[in-house]
Amino acid sequence: MGIGRFVYTPILPLMHTQAGLSAAAGADLATANYVGYLVGALAGILAPALVRSRAVLRGSLLLLTGTLAAMPATHSTVAWASLRLLAGVASALVFVVAVASLLHHLREHPPHLPGWAFGGVGAGIALSGLLVLVLRSVADWRTAWWVAAALAAVLVGASWNLRPEDPPVAPAARNDAKPRTHRWFGALFVSYTLEGVGYIVAGTFLVAAIGQGSPGWVGSGARVLVGLAAVPSSALWARLGHRWSRPGLLSAALLVQAVGIAVPALIGGTTAALVSAVLFGATFLGVSTLALAVGAHLRFPRSVALLTAGYSVGQILGPLLVAPLLHHGYRPALLLAALVVLAAAAAAAVLRIGFPHHMVVVRHTAPERRRESTEGAGPDALSPHSAN
Repeated sequence: MGIGRFVYTPILPLMHTQAGLSAAAGADLATANYVGYLVGALAGILAPALVRSRAVLRGSLLLLTGTLAAMPATHSTVAWASLRLLAGVASALVFVVAVASLLHHLREHPPHLPGWAFGGVGAGIALSGLLVLVLRSVADWRTAWWVAAALAAVLVGASWNLRPEDPPVAPAARNDAKPRTHRWFGALFVSYTLEGVGYIVAGTFLVAAIGQGSPGWVGSGARVLVGLAAVPSSALWARLGHRWSRPGLLSAALLVQAVGIAVPALIGGTTAALVSAVLFGATFLGVSTLALAVGAHLRFPRSVALLTAGYSVGQILGPLLVAPLLHHGYRPALLLAALVVLAAAAAAAVLRIGFPHHMVVVRHTAPERRRESTEGAGPDALSPHSAN
């Protein structure tokens, strides 16, 4: 998923120079991918059975790989947009199926294990950047897409037998009181949606901004560094979440990310650029890990798909909000993105007010039903459907 969704960014400059793709058309292709991601997330909300389907997971993996291989087969902007739209749909479905599977099947295991799996997205980003960095001097844009498709196909084979979340168990008895968690989930939803806005602005323009004021290798290297920093980040944040309040950690991660986004806009130089890449890479997947874990802890129905949908709406809105600022360079856009992420941190801080850390999870197991507290909860609190 990290390759299928994010390899477009490092290949885009090659398409500008070699395939005649205009800047406006390049932005349209990115928007098509964001819209597709929203469609996939909404499908997970409206048809929750999709999230538990091995056929959907496998079909989405094949579709995502196929869109990569098909990009060099045409010079039509409309066809490219259609392929990136389909890639967005497939990416979202892979994400929600895989995350639900992780949080369900690994709930009895240490919380850093799902975090390492989240890090796979970071590994895909790093591999994508490294792939294009190596190929750009010896091959053209078509070869870059084909090599990305081949790499994705290898990873599809390795992930082919991933088992989706099990079907839901019988509902709790009618006399079991359901916790009222709407206000906390509302704050979480706002925070994660704002993160989608700030993340996509930084993810789209951070490397370009770094490349403008630094030696040529720094921009490409920064993207690889973002991916490498992301690989262990989710596991680290998940491990910290086993000891400290997840709402507090979520707010802290967002604050660190805001600093990382603002650094290249306020301070020039290679050192600042690399620090920015590390801070951004070390937090954007960690934020997702923590936000989805909090949603699962709150036992809110379909929390993974709902939060993913809010995040994808933010990704669509982000480029639209900063478009007027780009006439003045990348600095104003990055500063606005940092402010939006600060607002997300403030919304996450609201979660701490009376947050139900000691909420009881009700799970049904044959032959008996048992109750377990989610205090200090680790993996048990991570299951998005543990109480459904």
